[in-house]
Amino acid sequence: MGREDQPWFLNTVIEIETDLTPRELLTVCKQIERALGRQEHGRYGPREIDLDILLYDDIVVNEPELQIPHAQLPQRRFVLVPLAELAPEHVHPILRKTIRELLRDLTDPKEVRPYGHRDSHRDSCSGDTYRAPRRRTPHGDSL
Repeated sequence: MGREDQPWFLNTVIEIETDLTPRELLTVCKQIERALGRQEHGRYGPREIDLDILLYDDIVVNEPELQIPHAQLPQRRFVLVPLAELAPEHVHPILRKTIRELLRDLTDPKEVRPYGHRDSHRDSCSGDTYRAPRRRTPHGDSL
């Protein structure tokens, strides 16, 4: 899943409250992506912005254009690390494991670092956003 020949990318997880249905929320996310200049570059490639709905309460949606919980959520360290900080005890509605348990059980060896982490590839910045190296590991959606 994903491509390995990509640069590091920023990833973050947020929690929102909304009166929108999951389908309506997806429509708004796509509108935001277009407004921010997202171009179609093919699946799993680098993109200007990528908004995903990871979870929506305990709702399960399985449609061609929308899967909630996000289908790759349990396999993606770059999503589970920040999600575990936000909602460690939230239970995945299909797998019936907490986010903390999903992260603990993950065998994905990909590296995830806090955005401000000093390394030889980036200057240091402050913040709690996480990034994962795309050039060394396969990734798909980044948010």
